[in-house]
Amino acid sequence: MWSAAGRGPAGLIFGFLWLCALLASPPAAAQTREEVDVALVLAVDISHSMDTDEQQVQRSGYMAAITSPEVMAAIRGGLTGRIAVSYLEWAGSASQSVLIDWQIIASPEDAENFASILGEAPIRRAYRTAIGDALLFSARQFDTLPVTAMKKVIDISGDGPNNQGTLAPVARDEVVAKGIVINGLPLKLKLRADGWGDMENLDVYYETCVIGGPGAFVVPVRGAERFAEAIRRKLVLEIAGPTLPAGAPEAVKVLRASTAVNPLCLEGERRWEQRNRNNEP
Repeated sequence: MWSAAGRGPAGLIFGFLWLCALLASPPAAAQTREEVDVALVLAVDISHSMDTDEQQVQRSGYMAAITSPEVMAAIRGGLTGRIAVSYLEWAGSASQSVLIDWQIIASPEDAENFASILGEAPIRRAYRTAIGDALLFSARQFDTLPVTAMKKVIDISGDGPNNQGTLAPVARDEVVAKGIVINGLPLKLKLRADGWGDMENLDVYYETCVIGGPGAFVVPVRGAERFAEAIRRKLVLEIAGPTLPAGAPEAVKVLRASTAVNPLCLEGERRWEQRNRNNEP
């Protein structure tokens, strides 16, 4: 009889078992997928209601916040000491684009690199305000997340209510159902000459119609000089805040738009329709 090391039956059986074991075991890289504390999509408003100065304030605010000692301390204080961040811009229903794809930030050097990429990107503007479609687009970014995240968050900024596309609360409900938290940054940086799109209670609008999920919150910004501080505080809360179980009743803000929509959540659509009527010959 041939030995197991030879080419006889015993050797063939040994080889077959070895091949089965090899195929049943995934590569080592697949077994050790990197984990981060938070995967964060920064969804930034670039609608025409934000002028160039405001866009620059917004861009500089994110760059200063992501590299700040406070944010770096929050990152280091996490279980893994790492977060994943993506930066995208949005306006109307057809205007969403990823400016910076997923980047892992675990050190000041990582943060500086992220800020450098952001600072070199051109500033652009687009028409209309489609918060709902921006939320849906942001949620899809987690499909390409290259790591495992303990918490998934969309941080959406905007200076006005939804006036195009998917209703904000409809999109919010869909995104929250996927286990994603939505936090809001309602912006009131300048007073407008016409004022038709301005909303004095924009923070209430965001609380009622936009944010959702465990621990969801808004940080209103009234004045350009407060923007960087607000962003920094918001990022620290998002990174260092607790990871709550889905459905935590004290923190979930979800309006079931399929059965009822708060009239406040239709304010942007109403204003746009009124504006169009006023411009009719």
